[in-house]
Amino acid sequence: MDTMKNLQLQRIACHVRQGVVEGVFHAKSGHPGGSLSIADTLTYLYYAQMKVDPANPQWEDRDRLVLSKGHCCPALYSVLAEKGYFDKAELQKLRHIGAMLQGHPDMKGIPGVDMSSGSLGQGISAACGIALAGKLKKADWNVYAILGDGEIEEGQVWEAAMFAAHNKLDNLIAVVDNNNLQIDGRVSDVCSVYPIDEKFRAFGWEVFLADAHDFDSLEAAFTAAAAVKGKPAVVIQKSIKGKGVSFMEDKAGWHGKAPNKEQYEQAMAELKAAEAAMEG
Repeated sequence: MDTMKNLQLQRIACHVRQGVVEGVFHAKSGHPGGSLSIADTLTYLYYAQMKVDPANPQWEDRDRLVLSKGHCCPALYSVLAEKGYFDKAELQKLRHIGAMLQGHPDMKGIPGVDMSSGSLGQGISAACGIALAGKLKKADWNVYAILGDGEIEEGQVWEAAMFAAHNKLDNLIAVVDNNNLQIDGRVSDVCSVYPIDEKFRAFGWEVFLADAHDFDSLEAAFTAAAAVKGKPAVVIQKSIKGKGVSFMEDKAGWHGKAPNKEQYEQAMAELKAAEAAMEG
């Protein structure tokens, strides 16, 4: 990836993170930690990988994205707003009664959301169904499904993994956001899912590893995953929960907690300082 493109994606991701913090603060609830850990990934997918058209959210030939870890929708909402699917002012209404943006993605009410999700373990099954429909239609689009590493403790995930391999869904690319934290603590302590890569290989998937906060690494992984034929692919990305906000990074306590006013101001100051440093 050339330097200018990399820098542009870094700036966009910084805006996405600011949108996450903005939304969760005004909601007084939500999930900032896991949202911040996938901000770079969503930025890369929507700005460099996926075929999408904000002016035509229901474009038949678009690539689809299923946020299986639906509680991390502040990141998805922020990138959709940044991309132009809806006004950024909606982010400040997150989780408010009657607002468009609620605590989990709603495909019927939010432009750009391809699948309603939130009950952990189920999003990847929906993604399999969408991918199979694409195969039956002989359509030229891919389906991306983002899972949490705590989420893959759910048995349904592995039923879906078996289904995807059996049906040779090479238009399905899963992402496991491996920040090693869930609401109760370290994934490795709560109910270890390791080794994640060997498990997916055993289920018949092609596996790629990536640094979730390095756009060159993301580009290499997703480019290779999209080229796989005859089987589904998964990108297992090593990430940092709360990435970009110093006091949230790698802290399980920020799984589902909103910042207070002082914390909000500190987080926004840090993110704006990071953005200013890029300009310098």
